[in-house]
Amino acid sequence: MKPVIPNSSLMNRRQFIATTGSLALSTQIGLAANASGTSDVIQKENARPGTRDWMLSKTGVDPKTKYRCPWIEGYCSRTSVRAGEKISFHVSTNPPSQFTIEIYRTGYYGGDGGRHVLSLGSFKGVTRPDPPVGPNRLRECQWEPCTELTIPHDWVSGVYVGKLTAERDGWQSYVIFIVRDDRRADFLFQCSDTTWQAYNRWPDQFALYDDGKDKWYCGPGVDVSFDRPYGKYCQILDAPLSTGSGSWFLWEFPFAYWMEQHGYDVSYISNLDTHADAKGLLRAKGFLSIGHDEYYSIEMYDQLKAAVTAGVNACFFSGDTCWGRIDLRPSSSGAANRIFSRIDAFGPRLPGGDWAGADKFPYQTPSEADLIGARNAPPVTGGGPWVCSMPDHWIFAGTGMKKGDGIPGLVGWEWMGLPADIPGLEVVSTGKTRNGNKGPKGEGVYAATIYPGPKKNIVFNAATCWWGDGLSAPPGYVRPKVYTEPKGVDPRAQRITSNILDRIKQCSHVS
Repeated sequence: MKPVIPNSSLMNRRQFIATTGSLALSTQIGLAANASGTSDVIQKENARPGTRDWMLSKTGVDPKTKYRCPWIEGYCSRTSVRAGEKISFHVSTNPPSQFTIEIYRTGYYGGDGGRHVLSLGSFKGVTRPDPPVGPNRLRECQWEPCTELTIPHDWVSGVYVGKLTAERDGWQSYVIFIVRDDRRADFLFQCSDTTWQAYNRWPDQFALYDDGKDKWYCGPGVDVSFDRPYGKYCQILDAPLSTGSGSWFLWEFPFAYWMEQHGYDVSYISNLDTHADAKGLLRAKGFLSIGHDEYYSIEMYDQLKAAVTAGVNACFFSGDTCWGRIDLRPSSSGAANRIFSRIDAFGPRLPGGDWAGADKFPYQTPSEADLIGARNAPPVTGGGPWVCSMPDHWIFAGTGMKKGDGIPGLVGWEWMGLPADIPGLEVVSTGKTRNGNKGPKGEGVYAATIYPGPKKNIVFNAATCWWGDGLSAPPGYVRPKVYTEPKGVDPRAQRITSNILDRIKQCSHVS
C-alpha cells in the first residue's frame, strides 16, 4: 500500500515519518476496515497501544467571552470524512504562536481512551479575525487553512480529535471530526453534532439559542455555522478541558468507550451523514442515537423512518431527541450542509411548551414520537430513577430487577414522554421526574418504550440523555449534575444495553 501523504507544503520530516510509519504498521487493520462484512475491525483497533496524551493539560477560557479559548482555537472543514478524502484545519492563535496538531482516535484502548495516529506541524500561528455578525446573527469564519490532510486508508471509522498546542505558552484546545466508512457493520453510531453546534456559543453569545435579546431563545430566525471553533460547552457542566470538541466527551464518549471495550462492531457517522446519505443507513443492523440528539432535518427523520421500514433496528439512547427541525444549507463558499437554523418543532405544540420564541413555529412537521416511540413532553427538563415497569420483558433479562426497582439518577436532564399510539408499543420504564420547580411545572413523566418494526426489527427509546453514564466513566469524564445526578456505572444499565445490542447483532442485514 502506498502511503497517503497530507497535501501540505508545510509538511515536515516528522509528519512524513509519522504518516508512513503508521501506514506500515497498520496495513492489516486498514484492509479490515475497508472489507465488506468484516466484524472484528473494532476489536483489532482496540488491541493497539493506547495513550492518555489525547487529554488537554493546559486550557482556559477568556472570562470576557465566557466560552472561547482565544490563545489557540480552530475548526475543521468537514464534520465527517472518508479515507482518501481531504479535510483541512483552520486555526487561530492570539497572540501569534507556532503550534502543533496531534491527532488521536478516541476509543477504549485498554482504558486509555485514545490512540495517537499522526503528528502535524509545527505551523506558523496567525491571529485570525473574528467574523462579522451576518444576517440572523450568523458567525461564519473564513479562515485560511493551516494544512490539509488526506485521510489515510488505514484509519478506522471513529471520532478523532486534533489536540492543538500553542508552543509559545502551552495553551491547548481541540478540533474534532469523524472518519466514516461505507462497510457493512452491526451498528451505526450517530454523533449528535448538529446539537453540538446548536449549543455552541462561540465567540461569546452566538448559539442557536440567542436572538440578540433572549439568551435562551427557542424560535426561528437564528443561523449557526460549522465554520467556527467549538467554545466551551455552555450547559450542565463546567468542562473547559473539552473545549473544541463539541459535546462528544460529555455525552456520547462513555457509550462509545463501553461499546469498543466489548468489541461491538460499530461504524461512526455524523448527523449530516444521516441527512445526506439515506442508502448508507441500510448498511447496518442497528442505528444508534446517543446522548443529547435534539436537532434533525426532515430528511433525517424521513430517512430514518424509511430505514426502520426496510428492517433496520433503531435505538435512541438519548433524550430531547428530534425536538427541533433544522434546514441545512451550504456555506457562503458553497460547501454543503454547513449552516442551519431552527425552522419548526417536530409534532404539534403541547401545553407547557411556552419557551421563548416557540410561538413563532408553524407546527407543521410530523411528530418525533412516530419515529422514536415517545415525545418531548413538557416540562422536558428534570430527572429521576430509571424504573423497571415490565420485569418479565427480555430487555431486563439477567438484571434481577423487579417491578418498581430503579437505577438512581439515570433519567435526566432532558427526557421523552407521552408514548406514541403504535401497534405493539410497550412502555418498559416509566416514572416521575422533577426539575426543582414547585408544583405541576416541576413534575413530569418520562416513558422509555420499545415497539416492533415491520421485519422483526425493533425501535427502542431509553428516554434520557444520561444513559451513557450508567455504562462507563472514561478518562477525563465529568459527571453531569442538574436537578438530579446519575450515579455512574451500574451493571443493570450495562446488562439492559447488552441485551438490546446483542439481540440486534443476531439480525440479518436488510440488503
